[in-house]
Amino acid sequence: MAYSEKVMEHFNNPRNMGELENPSGVGTVGNAQCGDIMRIYLDIDADGFIHDVKFKTFGCAAAVATSSMATELVIGKHITDALKVTNQAVCDALDGLPAVKVHCSLLAEEAIHAALWDYAEREGIVIEGLEPPKHDIHEDDEDEEEY
Repeated sequence: MAYSEKVMEHFNNPRNMGELENPSGVGTVGNAQCGDIMRIYLDIDADGFIHDVKFKTFGCAAAVATSSMATELVIGKHITDALKVTNQAVCDALDGLPAVKVHCSLLAEEAIHAALWDYAEREGIVIEGLEPPKHDIHEDDEDEEEY
């Protein structure tokens, strides 16, 4: 499995890693199948712009790289624009991911959405188009049974 130079750059030198002390919103998602866990912290100003963003990720190189890139893609954006950051946008920004690692970009998208959901709940607002977060990216897979 070969990673792009950008994936390796974000893995070796992750941007915005850490934790925010008083975040406006926090989103945590995981992937029970591979064990990855991603947490995104957002600092959103009164006008709805993401002033700062941090992440903590437990996972493989692709999970760390997608977390790092996702933070780069949302910082400075309005919450409505951050909501539009998709897993495909994260993949594209990293010059692609191996097929078996694409789920990591989905984790990044879901973590952003979960943090925005937390922010909206704390503020008592509705962000148009934002759906309740998944705690596991495979939550809606119909072909999996829970035991």
